[in-house]
Amino acid sequence: MAGLSLYVLLPALVKVMSSWPRLFTLEPWWLLAAVLCEAASFFCAMALLRLVLRTKSWFAVVTAGLAGNSVTNTLPAGAPVGASVQYRMLAGTGIDTVQAASGLAVSSIIGVAALFSLPIFALPVIFGGTAVSAGLVHAGELGGIGFVLIVVLGVVILTTDKTLLVLGKAIQWLMNKLPPRRKQSKDLGARLVVERNTVRSDLGRNWWKALLLIAGRIGLDYFSLLAVLRATGARPNPSLVLLAYSATAILTLLPITPGGLGLVEASLSGLLVLANIPTGDAVVATLAFRLGSYWLPTIAGGVCYILYRRRYGRLRQSEDAA
Repeated sequence: MAGLSLYVLLPALVKVMSSWPRLFTLEPWWLLAAVLCEAASFFCAMALLRLVLRTKSWFAVVTAGLAGNSVTNTLPAGAPVGASVQYRMLAGTGIDTVQAASGLAVSSIIGVAALFSLPIFALPVIFGGTAVSAGLVHAGELGGIGFVLIVVLGVVILTTDKTLLVLGKAIQWLMNKLPPRRKQSKDLGARLVVERNTVRSDLGRNWWKALLLIAGRIGLDYFSLLAVLRATGARPNPSLVLLAYSATAILTLLPITPGGLGLVEASLSGLLVLANIPTGDAVVATLAFRLGSYWLPTIAGGVCYILYRRRYGRLRQSEDAA
């Protein structure tokens, strides 16, 4: 599926990548602002993960987070594998396995809910009489529907025990059947409920921190896109760009190509054109944005894994996981 998708998306990917000579014509101060925003965005993501994991170790969170992100960005449907690597790296630092799993799950749910909520902030523009293309309007509708579904899922998980008990029992049965496993998992559902209650209690006390960090994670990433657009000399409409950004971010959740490679380049450049950005500026801005949000973090993740290996040794399969 990834190969077929990349074949279909190859013309758009080649078009974006071939615009690299224009990177040297971008306004350097706006480009610097974009890089700083992207770095701050990743810092917020790591700080949020550290908050939900309830750990003080920046080294463990940052190395595991960036290494897992690199795996996600380099393998087709790499999100589950990246999460597994991240989980095992966190467990290797001494963090409790159930605590690591629940923290990663909570962080993911918060992040996805925030992405689906983005189009809602552009609704005043849509209903205010501004001319908006049908494609961007559909992106806003998709975001609104997805936001409602994610919120419902989050409420069910946070308020009911039966769902977690059934889920834990199913996962426990599957894990115990998968070879090789010398230690059988027991009472996973009950432990998930206990961990959920702990996470819910901590988030209840620190909800404003979680809200600020997830807003910083996505908001700064969005500001990075605005900055690279300004670096091209374009004068983007922030609300229309927000719709283009949110639609692309939602499409990236589809596990088709590694890290949305090709899919993001095709969708973002096309949606920016619908947001009244000149075609040439939209293409080079997409390339500059992807350099900061995809390529550089992927390289940094490889470096982080090497640093992790030097401190904790080889990554081993946890026998007492779950």
